[in-house]
Amino acid sequence: MIDKKFIGYTQPPTLWDVEKGRIAFFAKVIGAKDPIYTDVEAARAAGYRNVVAPPTFIFGAEGDSGAMMQLIETLNIDLGKVLHGEQRFDYYAPVCAGDTLRFESKITDIYEKKGGALEFIAKDTRVTNQLGEHVADLHSVIVVRHA
Repeated sequence: MIDKKFIGYTQPPTLWDVEKGRIAFFAKVIGAKDPIYTDVEAARAAGYRNVVAPPTFIFGAEGDSGAMMQLIETLNIDLGKVLHGEQRFDYYAPVCAGDTLRFESKITDIYEKKGGALEFIAKDTRVTNQLGEHVADLHSVIVVRHA
């Protein structure tokens, strides 16, 4: 069982650099064809600093930053028992190639269901960029299965 003392725990911030190629690859995978995701001139004509990331890109960016693995290790959870339960995004500014994102996460709740067979970890993450802009707030729920 996950110790409820971790409710309110704030992870050390993680940083992640946004690369143009990563944005283009993500856009291709999800079928986003707007040239603002791949062409700098099209993105600038649309008012962005550089190619812009599609909205759900930030979920993968958080994972790539190492924040999720740090949390799983801190809570001493067996990765093989982890499921993705829920994800919500609130956006405030675009994410563009060349940005450095800062992820600051806090555990807001830990609870169980089915007599402890499932544990849920609710986590909120504030994302800012190198300009100090508040880019997004992420809310996720991680599910841990127990035998």
